Amino acid sequence: MNLQTQIPLSPKEPQINYQSKVVLMGSCFTENIGGKLDYFQFQNIQNPFGVIFNPVSIEKLIFRALHDDFYTENDVFQHKGLWHCYEVHSSLSMVDKSEFLNSINLQLSHFKTYLLEASHIIFTLGSAWVYLHNNTSEIVANCQKVPQKEFSKEILSMEMISKSLQNCISEINEVNPKVTFIFTVSPVRHIKDGFAENTLSKSHLLSAVHPSISTIENAHYFPSYELMMDELRDYRFYKEDMLHPNDTAIQYIWEKFNRVWISAETTHLQNEIAAIHKGLQHKPFNPDSEEHSVFQKNLQKSIEKLQKELPWIQF
Repeated sequence: MNLQTQIPLSPKEPQINYQSKVVLMGSCFTENIGGKLDYFQFQNIQNPFGVIFNPVSIEKLIFRALHDDFYTENDVFQHKGLWHCYEVHSSLSMVDKSEFLNSINLQLSHFKTYLLEASHIIFTLGSAWVYLHNNTSEIVANCQKVPQKEFSKEILSMEMISKSLQNCISEINEVNPKVTFIFTVSPVRHIKDGFAENTLSKSHLLSAVHPSISTIENAHYFPSYELMMDELRDYRFYKEDMLHPNDTAIQYIWEKFNRVWISAETTHLQNEIAAIHKGLQHKPFNPDSEEHSVFQKNLQKSIEKLQKELPWIQF
């Protein structure tokens, strides 16, 4: 008996290898896939401006970076002792205004470099719900714990989402025509919006992304959301909050992603890197023994051998 439906998946080209440079942007699920890329030492950058849930805010950051539209004092504000910017995550906020502006502008410069050099860009769309600041009617990426009365909540139409995604693709394609785009919808459930509202939000994202990329040769869709909702349709694959995929689910989706997008030629290196991670976590029964000393020397030799092949890796 087959007790599970399987989403048909096949390898895509061009695949990610150890020479690839990957940019990941979007919801918190970005960091789950990015964490696996980190673990296996692939070259990547994840959410340089923190977690960003909606596509309009992602588009703004891409436009700023590619057009050198740096932040000024007019773009930041002070709240509860910290300086914030509505276009970036609160994790970037700082006590000193000048330091904060320098930091996010330096990040913009780095981000532009990453976009120009990227081989693959992965967008993880989290939510179609957005908050508009009442004074400016601008969509914010993060409310920065400012009282909710200062914002209006709206859902992006499929047309607005589609336009933002197409703008992201066209802006980047102008400066980096060789890049490959991978779009996915986050399997994380945003229940704070409401159960029906979460479903509506995901529906808008899914309905927008497919027609947006259907005619673009270098843009693809990976079914993270569908894998969670269909192949893993059981609460044992969620964390205790019943909203976020647990480690088993993340590993499952990663293995599917690996099969589709990661070159099989990297498998032996992935295995070597995983073996080193396990070796570094090993807790010896007797740290002073000759056996453990030999183990450490062999482990160091393995690290040095890998670093000659992949100079950027660190353990």
